[in-house]
Amino acid sequence: MIRFLLLFLFTTYLFAAQVETFRWGEGETYLMFLEKNNLPLKPLYYNLDEDEQQLSEEIYSGVHYHISKENNGQISQVFIPLNDELQIHIYKNKEEYFFETLPIISETRVEAFTLKIEHSPYLDIIRETGSTKLATIFVSSFKHSLNFKRDLRKGDTLAMIYEQKYRLGKPFSMPTLKAAMIEMRGKKHYIYLNDDGRFYNEDAKEVEGFLLGNPVRGARISSHFTKRRYHPILKKYRAHLGVDYAASRGTPIAAAGSGRVVYIGQTRGYGKLIKVQHSDGYLTLYAHQNSFRKGIKNGSYVKKGQIIGYVGSTGLSTGPHLHFGLYKNNQAIDPLRVVQVATKKLSGKDKTAFLQLKSNYDESINLHIANETRYAKLNDSEPVCYFFNKELCSNSMKNL
Repeated sequence: MIRFLLLFLFTTYLFAAQVETFRWGEGETYLMFLEKNNLPLKPLYYNLDEDEQQLSEEIYSGVHYHISKENNGQISQVFIPLNDELQIHIYKNKEEYFFETLPIISETRVEAFTLKIEHSPYLDIIRETGSTKLATIFVSSFKHSLNFKRDLRKGDTLAMIYEQKYRLGKPFSMPTLKAAMIEMRGKKHYIYLNDDGRFYNEDAKEVEGFLLGNPVRGARISSHFTKRRYHPILKKYRAHLGVDYAASRGTPIAAAGSGRVVYIGQTRGYGKLIKVQHSDGYLTLYAHQNSFRKGIKNGSYVKKGQIIGYVGSTGLSTGPHLHFGLYKNNQAIDPLRVVQVATKKLSGKDKTAFLQLKSNYDESINLHIANETRYAKLNDSEPVCYFFNKELCSNSMKNL
């Protein structure tokens, strides 16, 4: 309770201060950010523990962050999202700067809309909503099963039901598609997000097109993925945005999927690091390597199962292991939800549960189509609760 009251006081102070919103630049690092803003490196990076230093390397390009300044122009607070649940908080207290990670305060809304096709699903969704994110998740979800260019006609109908998180009254993070329908030549095609976290069509067949292999054969998982957890001993919020595979130094590391190397080099936290960009917005990360496979360089195309490096303990690592990260559209996701899951058709109790979920979504989609539900644009004048702790709520932040 005391911790959240302190955060509330910080937040209300933020309301009264000059607040600016920025977009994290492509290729910008946390250290570059500190240097650019004349913030002290020692307390805000070099004195941090290993987990916190590694987390600072998880800031992804394009994320919106907020800086609060005092009247004299000095920075008083910074909030930088790491994912949709956790953020870096830098704050000034008695002329000293401190670093911590805090939960992101957000709310999740279920939203829906329908529209008639004029040009293409991608372009029409952007014109209706102004969101490339909504357009991207709709098109990519049907990418492997439908041919929009060949079979889509002007006047066909599409519908989307999705979850959207809101932070500071504005959409935050990637929306999550729950169900969608598109009509093509008089036939309706559906897709549904099942309770197992995977997409299926109306025949209960999986439609997700990207599957991964295990990057270290026979390795033991020493640490699992978590976006946010509270450490009861350290009294801190931590995150582990990947899976650690413990293995002997020199054990081969295989590319988990086919793609192109977009980064290969040395970092402080992750040591020798490779990032591979795959299709459909997926990216994989391979950290703490002992060495890279000869011939692997920036721009190299690698195939699924191809050796790209060898297990080590470089960077901030307590022993030889591979830290394996999986990202979709810059958001960290749990690799174990995707790795080694074969395309399948539901049956038995799983199919029965899915068909009930499908029936509920179908009913909702039909109602939205009948009512011609339009995208609900955000009303800037609507009161928004930016911080909530039981009865405490403030909606006085005007600059964000």
